[in-house]
Amino acid sequence: MGFFPSKGTRRLGLLSVFFALGSFVWGYNIGIIATLYVNSGWSKALHKPNAAQKGLITAIYYLGTWISYVFLSHPLSDRLGRRYAALIGTIVSCIGGAVQTGAGGKTGYAMMIIGRIISGLGNAVISTAVPLYQSEIAPARRRGGVVVLNHIGMVSGLAVAFWVGYAVSHWAGKTGFDEGWRLSVAIQFIPALFFVIGLPFVPDTPRWLLEKNRTEEAQKALIFLRGAEDSPEAIEPELQEIKANVEFHNSITEASWYVLFTDGDLRARLWRGALLQFMAQMCGATAIKYYLPTVFLALGLSKDLSLMASGIESTLKICCTIVEMLIIDKLGRKKTLLLGCVVMSVAMIINGALPLAYPNNKNHASDYACIVFIFFFSFGYSVGFGPNAWVYGTEIFPTYIRAKGINICASAGAIGSIVVGQFFPVGIQNIGSKTYFIFFAINVASMIIMIIWYPETKGKTLEEMDGLFGKLIGGEGDMEHGGEGRGGNKAQDDGDEVERQAVEAGKR
Repeated sequence: MGFFPSKGTRRLGLLSVFFALGSFVWGYNIGIIATLYVNSGWSKALHKPNAAQKGLITAIYYLGTWISYVFLSHPLSDRLGRRYAALIGTIVSCIGGAVQTGAGGKTGYAMMIIGRIISGLGNAVISTAVPLYQSEIAPARRRGGVVVLNHIGMVSGLAVAFWVGYAVSHWAGKTGFDEGWRLSVAIQFIPALFFVIGLPFVPDTPRWLLEKNRTEEAQKALIFLRGAEDSPEAIEPELQEIKANVEFHNSITEASWYVLFTDGDLRARLWRGALLQFMAQMCGATAIKYYLPTVFLALGLSKDLSLMASGIESTLKICCTIVEMLIIDKLGRKKTLLLGCVVMSVAMIINGALPLAYPNNKNHASDYACIVFIFFFSFGYSVGFGPNAWVYGTEIFPTYIRAKGINICASAGAIGSIVVGQFFPVGIQNIGSKTYFIFFAINVASMIIMIIWYPETKGKTLEEMDGLFGKLIGGEGDMEHGGEGRGGNKAQDDGDEVERQAVEAGKR
């Protein structure tokens, strides 16, 4: 039986995969819009929007996410818990999807804009509640890989959206022309329904329960998560350390958002998390996610091949992100971030230079090389910014301020997405492939910033981040040398000892 995962490991895996279903809804909502931009039926229903109008449809979604990150998402996560926040976010996202599905007639464009804002409000809640939940139930040694499942869910949603867009493009006749794109948008309701039905049956995170002084429920949740029903005493060291950390932070300050700006230690975490999210969107990822079929069309592919290539690219992203899940807790956050930036920089400079050297699709080899390097860009993003921006952000903040911290960080990403979503189609229309040189410069700048100012957080417990970032517990940790700070006992350090004890007790 030693070859099989322990009970706690199985439960951790199943819960993390289930929550990735919420990220799937988020990713599908993003991906399906990219297919609509090359759909003739959608274009007719919205009276043939131009490049600037398409840019607004993209960017306005992130206005919704920004509003939600700042004003809605963190109060929901703090007051209702991570799972019910995710439930409300999913319902709101589906309302936005319903408005988009019904867009048409004289008010079609306005309906699409309103629907995108509403979806942004809901998806922002999902995009923070899911990784928060995953990070708080995972032992330190596995936390990176567990939170990467959030990104796997998102890119899986992207991939399925592109394949659905490809499928409905083959729906012939007037019905397919008028209703195919509506069906493709509405399909998001299926995974959303399963997610909403399942959420009330999963436990809240022990950290959030302790934050709400629900100690008995926290103990039961941790016993369940670690599979320690046969030896409940095995989880006590981990439970007590989490409890002590929560009590320590509650004793020094109230969980008000402004402490993130007034407290030097928290401010050091906040600007790093926020800048990471901002760089993750400004690197070119938003452009590729939303305009990939359009980019492939510009490189000489037919509409059919553009949608197919987009589906293949998004499917490969899943595989790349699985690779990241396997290596992130071995190589660390910083190395994989830097690796991703190097790959993306190379991809962007080639996509900027080749169309200038061989304009107007005169050299097919040049066009195909650009397509190949777009795939390389996706690999770089999938092992770098894509998952790491969320992993890093969810693990650096203490429990009492974590939801607020990650939401403010995510709001910085929303600002980056608004900028890129609006300027990319206009940039391509006016300066062509030179637009990619901007992304190249941003990726190079990002590498320099991360080398100088970002400490490695691999293997640290959520409680040990205090030592890494300094003064709250006396500045014992050295940021540049990855100081351990306040130690933490072995049970909390990786959670595996708890599972081992539980398994041994079961055998006895």
